[in-house]
This record gives sequence, structure tokens and C-alpha cells, in this order.
Amino acid sequence: MTGVTVRVLTAHPAGSPKPYQTHPTWTTDGDWILFRSDRSGDGSQAYLVHERDGHILQLTEDPRTDTSSLNLDVGRNTLYYFRRSAVPSAADLGHSELVGLDLNRLIPDAIAGAVGARATYERVVTALPGDLHSAGGFAIDADGTAAYWGIGFGPPPQRPAKPQQRRSMIDQQNTNVAEEREAARQRFAVAGRGPGGIRRIDLNTGEISTVIDTDFRMGHVQTNPWVPGEIIYCHETTGDAPQRIWTVRGDGSGNRPLYVETPDEWVTHETVSGADEVMFNLMAHLPYLAEKPSGVAVIDLRSNEMRLLGQARGQGFWHCNGSPDRRWAVADDFLGDITLIDRRSGEMTVLTTDHKMRPDHTHPIFSPDSRRVLIQSGRPSDGQVLDLVIIEVPETLRGRVPALPQPTN
Repeated sequence: MTGVTVRVLTAHPAGSPKPYQTHPTWTTDGDWILFRSDRSGDGSQAYLVHERDGHILQLTEDPRTDTSSLNLDVGRNTLYYFRRSAVPSAADLGHSELVGLDLNRLIPDAIAGAVGARATYERVVTALPGDLHSAGGFAIDADGTAAYWGIGFGPPPQRPAKPQQRRSMIDQQNTNVAEEREAARQRFAVAGRGPGGIRRIDLNTGEISTVIDTDFRMGHVQTNPWVPGEIIYCHETTGDAPQRIWTVRGDGSGNRPLYVETPDEWVTHETVSGADEVMFNLMAHLPYLAEKPSGVAVIDLRSNEMRLLGQARGQGFWHCNGSPDRRWAVADDFLGDITLIDRRSGEMTVLTTDHKMRPDHTHPIFSPDSRRVLIQSGRPSDGQVLDLVIIEVPETLRGRVPALPQPTN
């Protein structure tokens, strides 16, 4: 035990995973946390849990709901998600539509037990082209004007029916110390084949336009929450990529690699951690990776200056994120331990341990006020399902050093 305050927010046999660490998770007022679950028996649906009192609201109930990429527009308190159309075309993959759900109206009505017709709260933004499939999810622009949709062409690839089975298989392959590096590279080359791209969806008109097309598989599309029109994306290979992180403007200009990596580096799990920076991991979980500098790193989006913040002993860190006030970084490791890094002093503090990293990873993210860390943990169920856990940043640590000033543009 570490003596840090840890609160389990959800406990259900169906599990309660949260959005990926690159996407907003708290509603505009900072009170509710977004997650998905099949607890209703109607397939995976979107839910909110109130962080203080634990009250849970179900947001969607349609079996056609796609919860693989849930996106909050924090400025307008609107949830965006994809939903399969009621009448798919037999000539294509089956159309989907982008839906916006007004939480400013739905939450008070749900609390009062007076929820009206679906049309009262939701708006279909646009129908998606049937000859494209999602690859890398989608993200909402900082100014709420557009969604940026990661795409692949043609039918989606065949994958195991249960996502946790696929996750387990990939983790076993990527942590296999007996696999030769060249064999791993060949495996990643196959998994990372394209083509792919990003499409811009105008959230007012529904118009869809091309941001960029790539010759590789698109992955992890995210936006800069502080800078409108700035997109971060990656070459998805399910592991190591020859060049992992990329950035582009919403109009397609300025496309370039971010942190130009060398062949002996494994870069992964990038996330925007400030108006002018991206945080990521240089991995060290295999013997040949541990021979080089590694750990949680930050790169400046304007100057390309990079610095390492710290590294865990043993296999090293896996996922990372930065606090909005730029005081802290948080990272998990292969054992499921959660470590806080003080960006001023470099001090590392293990906050909580043994979160299993199954059936998926913890994907830590800070609260909007930088005082708490949210993870999805397999510990309460011994790795069977994921539940939401809040970890308090200890007051004794918060008071030591002032936060870094947030840069302005």
C-alpha cells in the first residue's frame, strides 16, 4: 500500500472502460466522467458517472451505438459518437452516421426522471461514406467546429470478436523477449499497411472533406485541446513503427513527422499534454531497447526540442499523460503500477500498484484541475473486466513546487 487515496467509481460484471487517454473524459462542469458498458444488455452504450456521489446515467440505448470512439466537445458539453444507420446499403459496407448528443439538456432531465424523446437531445450530423471504415477513431477540434475522422479504405480487417482477446494476443507478442527484432519488424510492417487518411467533418453542415491521405494505416487521431486546427496522429502498427508520431493542420497543411525517431527506438502512446507539447514513451521493455535512453518524453510542437522526464526500473513505462497545469506527468508500467512524475524536480512517486493491465491497459488521464488521476483498472475484478478508479495526487506533493506556467498563443 502507498497511503494514497484511491476510490473505485464503478463495479459491474460488464465492466466500465473509459475513453482513450487522448480524449476528454470529464464533462464541462468537471462533475461527470464518461465511460462505456454493456451493463444494460443492449450492447455497449455510453454512460456518465458522477465523480463525487457515484450516480450513473445511461446516455445511449440504441443497439446500433458504436462506443469505440466517444468524444466530448467540452466547450459545448456535447457527446459525439458513431451509430450504424437503420437502413444500411446492400452495395457497400453499411452506412454509419455521426450523432451529437446535447448533455446540457439530457443530464438535468435524466436526474429529474423526465427524459423526453430521443430527438429532443440528439442531432444526426451527417451520414458517413460506406466505402470507408474507421481507423484510429475520431476527435473534436478545440473550437468545436469539426470532427477529424481517421479512416481506412474498403472493408475493415477481420479481428477477434472480443477486443480483450486481440489486446492479450498483441501484448504477448510485443513482450516476447525471444522474438528476433527483424521478425518483429516484419510483423509490424504487415499490421501497419495502409492506405489510410483523415477526413474533416463540419459539425454544423455535415460536409466531409479530405485532410490528408497516407500510405500507411492511420491510428490514434487526436486534437490539441488548446489550439484549434491542430491534429496529432500516428502510424498504427500495433507495436513499433518506423516513424510513429505525425502532426498536420485541419486544412491539410504542415503535415510532418513529430520526433523523428531512429531505427533503434520504439516510440508509442503519444498524447497532447500542453498547448505546445506532446508527451510520449520511449520504450525499454525488451533487452535491445534498454540499451538506449528511454522513458516518458516531451517534445515541443514549435521548436522540436525533446527532453526525457523519467523512467521506471525494470521494463519501464508504457502509457503516459500530462496534467493541464504542466506540473505533473503520470505513467503506468507493465505491472500496472501508476507513477507520478514531478516535472520540476524529476521526483517520481508510485501512487498505486497492481492494476493488472488486463483485459486492457490503465490509460491514465488527469482531471481538469490536475489534482486527480483517472484510470481503468482490472484490479477490482482480478483482471476480468475494467472499472474506473480515481487516484488523488497527495496534498503533500502538490504543495512542494509551483506549477509551470501554461504557454499562451
